[in-house]
Amino acid sequence: MKPGNELLFLALGGSGEIGMNVNLYGCQGKWIMVDLGMTFADPAYPGVELVLPDLSFIEERRQDLLGIVLTHGHEDHIGAIPYFAGELGVPLYATPFTAGLIAGKLEEEGLTGEVKLEVVDMLNDFALGPFGLRYIPLAHSIPEGNALLIDTPYGRVFHTGDWKLDDSPQLGDPSTEAELRAIGDSGVLALVCDSTNVFVETPSGSELGVRAGLDEVIQGADCRVLVTTFASNAARLKTLGHVAQDTGRQVCVAGRSLDRILRVSKSVGYLTDFPETIDFETAMRLPRREVMIIATGGQGESRAALARIAFEQHKLKLDRGDLVIFSSKQIPGNEIAIARIQNELAGKGIEMITERQAPVHVSGHPGRPELASMYEWIRPEIIVPVHGEMRHMTEHARFARARGIPHGIVQKNGDVVRLAPDGPEKIGEEKVGRFVLDGDIILPADGTTINERRRIAFAGLISVAVGIGHDGRLAGEVEIDMQGIPVEEDREAFLKAACAAAAEAAGRASGSEDKLKEAVRLAVRRTATEWTGKKPVVSVLLVRV
Repeated sequence: MKPGNELLFLALGGSGEIGMNVNLYGCQGKWIMVDLGMTFADPAYPGVELVLPDLSFIEERRQDLLGIVLTHGHEDHIGAIPYFAGELGVPLYATPFTAGLIAGKLEEEGLTGEVKLEVVDMLNDFALGPFGLRYIPLAHSIPEGNALLIDTPYGRVFHTGDWKLDDSPQLGDPSTEAELRAIGDSGVLALVCDSTNVFVETPSGSELGVRAGLDEVIQGADCRVLVTTFASNAARLKTLGHVAQDTGRQVCVAGRSLDRILRVSKSVGYLTDFPETIDFETAMRLPRREVMIIATGGQGESRAALARIAFEQHKLKLDRGDLVIFSSKQIPGNEIAIARIQNELAGKGIEMITERQAPVHVSGHPGRPELASMYEWIRPEIIVPVHGEMRHMTEHARFARARGIPHGIVQKNGDVVRLAPDGPEKIGEEKVGRFVLDGDIILPADGTTINERRRIAFAGLISVAVGIGHDGRLAGEVEIDMQGIPVEEDREAFLKAACAAAAEAAGRASGSEDKLKEAVRLAVRRTATEWTGKKPVVSVLLVRV
């Protein structure tokens, strides 16, 4: 698959899922990558926190990859950079704030100087082979949320990244309707567009309204207040700084990712008016109604500040009658983790407010009215929905066609789509998949290690040690250890039965050591199944005596 005289689009992540965005554009033998993100693990990946894209397709063609262009600094758009950028060996392109976040990631991984990071001033044009590129500022929940205007010999693409419309943005200066209409007037082949909120019938709302909502809630609270939000939502941090001043409270920040966002924001000229923060000890000494804590963990992350505070594993404490405000949207899949923390807080007599009870959050993604406005202004020939599950992208394509966009295509990760000439058309499929970061090691998400761990988590583990004499016969007693086998009250009886089964199998087995080990393994697992209905992982160790 080498692009010819054509314009190709291929998603390696972010199409058919929300998160882990990786998009490739191909033209005249060359590729560019737009974004290189990751996603957070769910219970399907025991012991894993981060999930990474499989970049095998472009790694095999790295000599044709010209660069990686980043739209903005959210983890699902830049989070995989430290794990792949060095191997891909191409420059990274980002605007100043996003570049600051990336530089920190590269430094943490010891890659400073090894990966070329090009800082691009807003609205400056630059070129990579047959691709001409320009950042187009759009409102989002992080500084320097950008679309990309991509010029090629076969047509122009408007790649939105994450965006919304906000008449009163608290950070940045997004493009106006007139500026976006001018882009549409110049002709756009394809709109590659965020699908996250396509089912939402109302506009996302302005960040200015969140300030008023938080002011009202916190002004009437005669207690300690903790607000949790997405760490990367710098616009919300600016709002919270104003709310603290409005309500006469001092700010305490809990969470390393919040500290990093504040530091990088200030280094490039954002959040310079954010109030001076106080440390944990000072926060606990002050009268409760004079403190506002801003903490990470609103999505239920077990190691984030909110969870540690809720389970009394943090220097900051909450008392009965205190208030926790969830100034964020609940991401699908996080319901159980969030409920666990909320139940713990409720049990301690701590009050909670979410976006369902008060206007304390607005989304950073476009609802249907905003999508309709973008269609009207950009007027593309083709709609390519991305950044959504299949249900989101299918509805997005239908909605766009109903609003007058002539052509659309619903693609998924791995689909090779020709946008021009004679597009859109799916012309092939390429390998895609997932890797996981397990400790410090990157592994296939469905490889041996993770599959074994799933099996252990589901059915438990039995370890069997069998002594074998020089004559190949059983010597001594069989030893068994087990983890997670449901034989609580019958443990000793089960161990006796399992040892007897192992000894009998070892005594009957003949042939190679491998055959003996397999006979013992099957005998012990059969015994476990008879006793418990489970089929645990059984590991057999032969010891020569």
